Order: sequence, then C-alpha cells, then structure tokens
Amino acid sequence: MAAGVELNMANPLAIDVITIFPGMLKGFLEESMLKRAVEGGHAAFGTVDLRKFTRDAHRTTDDRPYGGGPGMVMKPEPLFEAVESVRRNDTRVVLMTPQGRRFEQAQAEDLARESHLVFVCGHYEGVDERVRQALVDDEISVGDYVLTNGVVAAAVVIDAVVRLLPGVLGGEGATDEESFANGLLEYPQYTRPAEYRGMSVPEILVSGDHAEIERWRKEQALERTRGRRPDLLGEKTDGQAN
Repeated sequence: MAAGVELNMANPLAIDVITIFPGMLKGFLEESMLKRAVEGGHAAFGTVDLRKFTRDAHRTTDDRPYGGGPGMVMKPEPLFEAVESVRRNDTRVVLMTPQGRRFEQAQAEDLARESHLVFVCGHYEGVDERVRQALVDDEISVGDYVLTNGVVAAAVVIDAVVRLLPGVLGGEGATDEESFANGLLEYPQYTRPAEYRGMSVPEILVSGDHAEIERWRKEQALERTRGRRPDLLGEKTDGQAN
C-alpha cells in the first residue's frame, strides 16, 4: 500500500458480487487471504444470484440486441433490481467490462477506501446501456482481452483490494514495497539456502549492512522497471513514436 493511503476501517469492507454464476466465487472467497480477511473482521463477502431477479419460468437474464447483431445482451430489469437489493447510501457500484478503465494499483488503493463495493459481472455481449447510464459508478477492465464473464475479472480486483486492508497480510506496511506500490516493479527476492545449484544469493543481502541493502534494492527495482516496464517511468517503449 502506498505511503499516505488512509483507509476507512471503522467497519469491515463489505463486498457484494452480482452474477449469474455465483458458484464460481465460492472456493475463491473461502480460501487463503480472503478467508483470513473474513475471519479477522476486515472484510465481508456476499454473492447475489442475478437469476433470482427474473420474472419468467426460464429465469432469463439476456435478450437479443435491438438493431440486430450477434450475441445476447444482459437485460436491465434484473440488474437494476439486484443492485437495489444490496445498495446502501455508501455503496460504490463497479461494472466489470472490457470497455472500462484499465485496472491498476492506484485504483485498488482507491477502492480499498470504500465501505461497500458492489461488482456487477457482465456476460454475453455486455449489458444494456441503461445500466451504464443510471446504475454504475465505475467501469473497470483488467486488461485488453476478453473473458467469458466478469466474475473472473471481479475476483482479480477483489484480491488486489482486500490485501491492502490493514491487518489482512499481517504486519503494518506489508504491502509497501510490492510491485507498483511506489511506481516501480519489486526488487529481486532471495531466501535460504544461500547457494543452490551453483547460484548464490548476492553478497550484499547477507552482509548485514542495512543501508547498503536498501540502496541495492532501490537500484535493482529501478533497473528491473526500466528493462521490463519503462512505461511506468514515463519512458518510451519499442514501437512508440518519438
């Protein structure tokens, strides 16, 4: 977590996910860090089955697009009613869509400040435009590719957000030096044994000189970022115009 980020921790961060595939989230939300976040009182999760807000025998959540074209579009009525069933005064509604803002660490920090997040997970060719216009507060994409549905993308965002909550990963500052936390990729990490198959840990890391170790880590983070993600430094990448 970047320095200076203050989070609202008066109550657990409440997260609801609206989807036609609630079962896809069961194992994800009940394991590892997310399980500990719930047990520690840092987060509370809920899943909302969109089909419960349909009115026909087939529990239809989609229909053909006006004007023709391939695929199906998610209907507005179930989505509006599903969101309204969980929405509070402090709710932030996020639509997972390839057309949204590309998700980055700064957005994770921003979302971690909220009290209640509702993720709307699209499917098929997308959602009725009226959902975008009147229902959601933010639209997020996890990258320039297409997934089968928004549940997988929502899981990525939830993981990135919840791990920032104080106490979830343990000690204070546990996320301060991770990749992207300070605008750089993380420096190389090593653990025991000191030598393995002819490869040794850099001597500086076993020297006990903490000031030099800190200097080495900053240099390595900068070098790695420049080599792998120069865009994070504002530098041009191959193929960019001068």
